[in-house]
Amino acid sequence: MDFYGRLWALLRRDDMGRGLAQAAPAPDFDALTAALLSARRAVILTGFPVDCGGALRGETDGPGGAANLARALMATGCGATLLCDGVSLPQVRAAAAVLAPGAEVVCLPSHGTEGFAEALLERLRPTHFFTVEHPGKGADGHFHNMRGRVIDAMVTDADFLLPLSRRLGAVTVAIGDGGNELGMGALRSVVEAHVPHGKTLAAVERADFTLAAGVSNWWGWGAAALLSAATGRRLLPSPEEELRLLRAVVASGGVDGCTREAALSVDALPLSVHQELLRRMEDALDAAPAAVLSGV
Repeated sequence: MDFYGRLWALLRRDDMGRGLAQAAPAPDFDALTAALLSARRAVILTGFPVDCGGALRGETDGPGGAANLARALMATGCGATLLCDGVSLPQVRAAAAVLAPGAEVVCLPSHGTEGFAEALLERLRPTHFFTVEHPGKGADGHFHNMRGRVIDAMVTDADFLLPLSRRLGAVTVAIGDGGNELGMGALRSVVEAHVPHGKTLAAVERADFTLAAGVSNWWGWGAAALLSAATGRRLLPSPEEELRLLRAVVASGGVDGCTREAALSVDALPLSVHQELLRRMEDALDAAPAAVLSGV
């Protein structure tokens, strides 16, 4: 199996049995890597709210992946802005402080969101816009959790950011693990066929690149691995860095989106599972040819 095949096999692990990662097609890895290499100014939207007995908390899945993505992009000369709403702001700040301290962190206001975001993107003029585990509207115009329940009251509506980014000329990339995330619309038929409550929760907005994984955070590593292979640099975090990252996100108030507990876990999987997958991704990178993308 080649490097892309090994990487995809790791990313599409479906420990939670959601159905999307196993059913989704592999991305065009050459085109995706070329797109990542061309990034000069990236905006990365993340943050999924969790209802913990009436108190909203930010999920542990999303901020870490966004921070890993930002760090890898910045290492190749790309500026990065992390964007989130007020619920997930503490977690995004914590993740950025550990892995991407040079990244700007911006909070979307719950009122006047569209005007604020339009001014922000006009200022930044991003070449690339990423979404990492952020709610996206379904066909009924509502946001849903993985149980198919409407969560509109918990979400700062950011669906307009994808078409706005495209109008400004940005490449758009969506990362998700359940199909209810912003930008996953290209996989809507897959979500409807293979994910429980898929017909209800499937997001409709589309991105230029749609990246599914067993856990959304893993694509932060996936992007870092692709850029590592293309540039010859070591851009993946160490397992120890991931420990510091998750500790910081939980200490800031983050909770596991599946268990709703403030624990060192993501999507009900303990940190050790994620660290082992990261080690296997490093192994795949070590075995990759010296110039995986010599034609890029």
